[in-house]
Amino acid sequence: MPIEVYQKRIKHYDKSIKQLSKRLNSISRFRFFVILAMLGTIVFAELDKLSYTYALALPFLVVFAFLVIRHRKLKAKLGYEVILKQINIESVMRLNDKWTEFKDKGEEFIDESHSYSYDLDLFGQGSLFQLINTANTSIGRARLAEMFTKPDLNKTAITKKQNAISELAKKRWWRTKLQAEGKVIKENVNIQHLTGWAQNKNLNYSNTWFIAGSRLLPVITAGTLLLAGVGLLAASIPVGLLTVQFLLLMLNIKNHNSEFTALYKYKNCIKAYQKILRQFEKSSFKSEYLRELSDGLKVKGLSAIEQLKRLERLVNRIENRNNQLFIVVNVVLLWDYQCLIALEKWKNQSGTMLKKWLQAVGEIEALASLANIEYNYPAWAKPEITEKPSTIIAEDIGHPLLKSRVCNDAHISDAVRILLITGSNMSGKSTYLRTIGINLVLAYIGAPVCADYLKCSIFNIQTCMRISDNLNKGLSSFYAELLKIKQIVEATAADPQVFFLLDEIFKGTNSYDRHIGAKRVIKKLHENGAVGLVSTHDLELGLLEEDIIKNYHFQEHYDDNEICFDYKLKSGISSTRNALYLMKIIGIEEE
Repeated sequence: MPIEVYQKRIKHYDKSIKQLSKRLNSISRFRFFVILAMLGTIVFAELDKLSYTYALALPFLVVFAFLVIRHRKLKAKLGYEVILKQINIESVMRLNDKWTEFKDKGEEFIDESHSYSYDLDLFGQGSLFQLINTANTSIGRARLAEMFTKPDLNKTAITKKQNAISELAKKRWWRTKLQAEGKVIKENVNIQHLTGWAQNKNLNYSNTWFIAGSRLLPVITAGTLLLAGVGLLAASIPVGLLTVQFLLLMLNIKNHNSEFTALYKYKNCIKAYQKILRQFEKSSFKSEYLRELSDGLKVKGLSAIEQLKRLERLVNRIENRNNQLFIVVNVVLLWDYQCLIALEKWKNQSGTMLKKWLQAVGEIEALASLANIEYNYPAWAKPEITEKPSTIIAEDIGHPLLKSRVCNDAHISDAVRILLITGSNMSGKSTYLRTIGINLVLAYIGAPVCADYLKCSIFNIQTCMRISDNLNKGLSSFYAELLKIKQIVEATAADPQVFFLLDEIFKGTNSYDRHIGAKRVIKKLHENGAVGLVSTHDLELGLLEEDIIKNYHFQEHYDDNEICFDYKLKSGISSTRNALYLMKIIGIEEE
């Protein structure tokens, strides 16, 4: 069981963290004793013999330096182990239905105007994103959100993703390390700014004459310094050359600082992406989609990780200029220009490819998030995508976001394309609609679905469920619903493979208009070849069954004057009502 694996790993990391903490404390104490021993040895030695004192101090300094390096490495390892433990704790939380406590809810991706994401709870508190997401980079999170809202509605593409996700699902440790690399270094930069920076070139720094001059002048200056130092040349000559070089550095200092400041800002992000890509490139994959993704990281013989590692080393070189003592080196070697030339060379070679590499990072993280579903929920089914139109066959399909879910079946075919769901308040109508919708989303992104079996056509999903007044636009809930339904009808006219979900259609108007309007909409959707579900309290709509729809309902029962629901879908029109009973419960009774 996955939860047992995660719990075992948590115990392992607990033990490892305690051992590392003890070793770190021991090294800290040992360092202190080394310093004391060195000072004590020097004090009791013959202090008048300076060389003798240095000789005594040297072994202690070597040991101290070794301990400092060892302490730094162990501290980094401890931090990594803490992250690995936290990843496994979060995995247990998912399986124990405590994932709603995760801070990352994907709230920035909420879009009420989207054709289905808002109604199906794909983003926000208690959302599919909050449950699934394990991406830590901004581009990985954005790619997962894009998969939810803009799936590749193509059977071949879906099948390739399914195979890739299944392969990654078997690589638990690989996915854990991938997630850990993203957590080690947090990045919060705008990816468009980063890729824009990489493609923004300055032709001056790639000019052959500029490069030759920038490299030759420091050599000449260094030579005159040596000659002046041995008395073969007047000191005024190297001083003059150094003055010229200083003025050259000052000539464009604002632009230099701006370029370097941008690079500093991207440093952590570059390091994080490089580590994630290294994790990916080091692995061999069997599935076609992952192989294509891996092959795409090498363009014109250039490896993504090699080029990003090179950029990282270049950043480290540039950071030396922040040391105040380094200004002398900067002037003598024209260090700023050497770095800008190297940076421009990197941009010319790799700048246009950076966007593709970063997109690969996003794709990897998004696929790994989906692979966690298959690993965590082995009982969930891999959906079968059929090219047969107007088909949804589901067995024991449940809502993936519910703690205590009740599963039902769904059978839609070309003969019966629209299901009318009736039932009393709180009986489960809306949840059933969302159950079908959210599982279709999972199916289209290549993920397993919360069902024993699902066979479905590829649909353009359209929903009208959460409608409210829009004061900014001056829209009442009824008019807003009309606009949404107009959008759905237009979609069905343009695309015969539309799957719609209409919840409590036209609830914002009187019963007569609601019935007539709903009847017209359902007939229009049927004429356009659409497939979908409609929930309603209007039992008279069930009379459409002879021509257009098939009736199903949810029903309640009463036990000791308490209303109870079994949330099981049944054939036919609902025969019960509970509104008056619910009013009675809250104290509104007939006088």
